[in-house]
Amino acid sequence: MYQKGRAWIELNMEHLLHNVKQLQRLLPAQCAMMPAIKANAYGHGARLIGQSLQRMGIRDFCVASVKEGIELRDAGITGQILVLGYTSPRQFCDLTEYNLTQTVVDYPYAVQLNGYNKTASVHVGVDTGMHRLGERSENMQDIRRIWDLKNLNITGVFSHLCVSDGTTDMERNYTLEQICRFMSVVQFLHRTGIKGFKMHLQGSYGLLNYPDLAFDYARVGIALYGAYSSPHDKTVAPVSLKPVLSLKARVECVKELHAGECAGYGLSFTARHEMKIAAVSIGYADGIPRGLSNKGHALIHGKRAAMIGRICMDQLLIDISGIPQAAAGDEVVFIGKCGQEEITASDFAGEAGTISNEILSRLGDRLERVVD
Repeated sequence: MYQKGRAWIELNMEHLLHNVKQLQRLLPAQCAMMPAIKANAYGHGARLIGQSLQRMGIRDFCVASVKEGIELRDAGITGQILVLGYTSPRQFCDLTEYNLTQTVVDYPYAVQLNGYNKTASVHVGVDTGMHRLGERSENMQDIRRIWDLKNLNITGVFSHLCVSDGTTDMERNYTLEQICRFMSVVQFLHRTGIKGFKMHLQGSYGLLNYPDLAFDYARVGIALYGAYSSPHDKTVAPVSLKPVLSLKARVECVKELHAGECAGYGLSFTARHEMKIAAVSIGYADGIPRGLSNKGHALIHGKRAAMIGRICMDQLLIDISGIPQAAAGDEVVFIGKCGQEEITASDFAGEAGTISNEILSRLGDRLERVVD
């Protein structure tokens, strides 16, 4: 099958290796990278990314669900796979069958998992202020009681920083408070004789902005893929990251739009003058946000072209009035470089009023993933 016929994703694995090396430079000596390859590796393709990372020597991974963990095992991924999210009791059998490590989301969940009566490998989640998953950090006795549950093989303790990407005094102080709460739990466990577990706290921005934290793992996500969540993000770490992913599609046809004529569903765009437009073979079912209707941009022949009209499920329209050489079959770039122009994932997300994490993770399955 020709993989670049309609709409596709190109993956640059040399850039992935570059990013791994850049991020590993920030890790303390005893700290290993635990890449987040959840949500289909942020839209990049979990199988391809997982296999590439494993060839680079990485042995620890984290995902959001049992299903994602099983997909990695089926792709030949060995080593530790941590499920960061909730797993239904009906799926506890999959944890042991596929040798997955489950997050303990709170003490009652630990009791439930223990009642499965088969030894399960777990990491204990601690809520240090995000108030999402994990037993609250002040409930130290309940956290300690998890070690009394005989069917749980506890190999790690972790938390999650919720404003480590922030640069204001309030955000930095809150992050430092979360770090202190996490360390208080760890020190309490040590005082009560509980030792030998791995610790992790940092995601991408935790590593980029707090690289001196000395834990056992860093759960890098968006940075691994060479993207920042927002084009305005600033980091302390002196790293140079390269985007792994480019998003492209084909011009289906080119036509004239006369002054006063409308284009697309809802007649939401009206030509003020004679125009040349192109229909492009990608739409919201592929992950292009419908909110970019009449305001997004793409690149063609090294020039920027505005999206006009409403974005459809499978197609969209762009204004190519200033690009006379544009023709059916041409390549259109939505994320990536074209000539001297570039649209980064965070640029694209910024136009849509969101973050690159959301844009990338919503890229559809019918997009072919092509390793260039």
